[in-house]
Amino acid sequence: MAENSRSTDRAIDESALVALLRARDRSAVAILYDRYAPALYGVLERLLRSHDLAEDALQETLVKVWGNFESYDPEKGRLFTWLVRVARNIALDIFKSKGYRNTLKNQELESLVDVVDRQSSAGDDSDRIGLREIVLALKPEQQEVIDLIYFRGYTQDEASKELGIPLGTVKTRVRSALLTIRKIFS
Repeated sequence: MAENSRSTDRAIDESALVALLRARDRSAVAILYDRYAPALYGVLERLLRSHDLAEDALQETLVKVWGNFESYDPEKGRLFTWLVRVARNIALDIFKSKGYRNTLKNQELESLVDVVDRQSSAGDDSDRIGLREIVLALKPEQQEVIDLIYFRGYTQDEASKELGIPLGTVKTRVRSALLTIRKIFS
């Protein structure tokens, strides 16, 4: 019976899922989790470099999505893109928090080694959804900007400073990269 439920969940397309979420149908949360949680967790763990923080941030992301779904506009982008943006913003809030900075200062050497071991042994969820392959199809300068902004959590301004290029150039590269990615998905 559970297998039949899973296959039914997969048959629901994105627009139907969006309709269920807008209707506040609780079954939509399970579908949302099954489809997107692994990829979102991968993005969060890569940004936060912590299994525990990524799990907490994933939960916070899903709660925020459920509570603020009315702010999603399908005209502005796909559901997954919006979900990643929500998750990224939560990760950035965690980075900016005083508690996170204090945790970094007080972290024991053993726990740092444990984090590094987990990161090196953990599979890259972006590979599983094909995102790594898509990013590799971009021009090198686009890959560089996308890596900083979407995988490492930099702002466009921070990426500009890191790369030593004007902010306008960063914005242009991001826009052209996203247009290329959109063509690949179409």
